[in-house]
Amino acid sequence: MSPSKRNIIACIAPHPDDETLGCGGTLLKHLAAGDEVHWIIVTGISTAIGFAAERVESRRLEIEAVARAYGFASVHALDFPTMRLDSLPMLDLVGAIGDRVRALGAEVLYVPYRNDAHSDHAAVFDAAVACAKTFRYPSVRTVLAYETLSETEFGLKPEDGGFRPNVFVDIAGYLEQKIDIMGLYVGEMAPFPFPRSDVALRAQAQLRGSQAGTTAAEAFMLLKEIR
Repeated sequence: MSPSKRNIIACIAPHPDDETLGCGGTLLKHLAAGDEVHWIIVTGISTAIGFAAERVESRRLEIEAVARAYGFASVHALDFPTMRLDSLPMLDLVGAIGDRVRALGAEVLYVPYRNDAHSDHAAVFDAAVACAKTFRYPSVRTVLAYETLSETEFGLKPEDGGFRPNVFVDIAGYLEQKIDIMGLYVGEMAPFPFPRSDVALRAQAQLRGSQAGTTAAEAFMLLKEIR
């Protein structure tokens, strides 16, 4: 990432809300710096996979409200069936995500952590990192994995070394806005000690902040950087 130019950012979210849980403050900071931020939502819900029509409509309205709150340059809803990505051909996921990465000329990718508890996150990670091959996607310079509260900390694979952040972004000036945006996902939040709660979001940011010498931070694993 260059501090002296406008960067093109693509946040790849398995589900709507992952972008805010994992890197909402960082995305707000990118936007404040004048960067071009795009939101790629991999899954969607529909009546065809058992969701009530009312919930499908309320989710659509939530996505629109969240996109407005951030001011994203674009939103790309790929609409693969939620909770079923592990049953789909990886080629389909790579093709859909890769088409957007290439068309946007994305330079920075934010992706979910590979060993999150949710199988959709693993599938999206695998597809997204396939879209970071320099000889096929030459625009991509940086790939960062974010942690998703309610998923990353519940990954229990014994062979997994755990989320080990090596990049911290100071979001002290953006934490409250991040929490406000998360509140737009009415069906995803609940009172503490539920992990997707105001208290838990603030506590996580403070913990990561304490590791970075600030009052609030988001943490990432740097997977690739070309300077």
